[in-house]
Amino acid sequence: MPYRSSSKTRQKKDAKRTRMMQAAIRVFADKGYQAATIRDIVQTADVAIGTFYFYFPDKETLFVHLYEETADFLLQAIRQAVRGRASFPQQIRAGLQAYINIATFEPAVVQLLLVAAVGAIPSLSAVRAEYRSRLTNIWQELLDDALDAAAVPPQDSQLTAEGLVGAVDEVILNLLTHADSVSEAPAVVEALATFCLRAVAYVYP
Repeated sequence: MPYRSSSKTRQKKDAKRTRMMQAAIRVFADKGYQAATIRDIVQTADVAIGTFYFYFPDKETLFVHLYEETADFLLQAIRQAVRGRASFPQQIRAGLQAYINIATFEPAVVQLLLVAAVGAIPSLSAVRAEYRSRLTNIWQELLDDALDAAAVPPQDSQLTAEGLVGAVDEVILNLLTHADSVSEAPAVVEALATFCLRAVAYVYP
C-alpha cells in the first residue's frame, strides 16, 4: 500500500513552506538576489536546509517562483479593489489604495518586485516583463472604459497606462523610505489619484 501523508503532516509541511517563502521575500528584499544565500533564508525561516531542497533545487528556482507568486498576489489585490467601483475616479483610488496598503504593510513584497528583481537573473526577464504588462493592462482597461464613456479625451491608452505605472511605482518606492509611511499613505493615495486623473485629462460630469 503506497504511503499517504496524514492531514496533520501535510499541514506541517505547508506551514514550513509558507514560513520559508515569507522569509525568502524578506531576505531577497533586504539583501538583493546576488547577496542572499540559501543559508540566510533557512535561518530566517528557522527551518532545516533540507526543507529548502525538499521544495526547490536551487536559489534561482525559488526566486523565480517567489516573484511569480508575489506578482500574482499584488495584481489580484488591485483587480479585486477596482472591480465593482462605479466611476473611473473611484476605480483609480481603489486600485491605488490596494497597492499602497500592500506597500506599507508588506514593504518587502514591493521591494522584491521593483528593486530586488531588477537585473537579478536572466531567467527572470520574461517573467518580470509579463508582470509589468499585466499591471499596465489593469490601468489600461480602466482607461479604455473611460474612453468609451467619453470621460477622457482621445489618447493612446497603452502609453498613458505605462506612464501611470512608472509614476506610481516611483512614488511608492519613495514612500517606503519614510519612517512613518503608514500614516502618510492616505495623503499619498489622494495625491496620486489627483495626479492620475489630471494626467489622463479626466472630465468630471
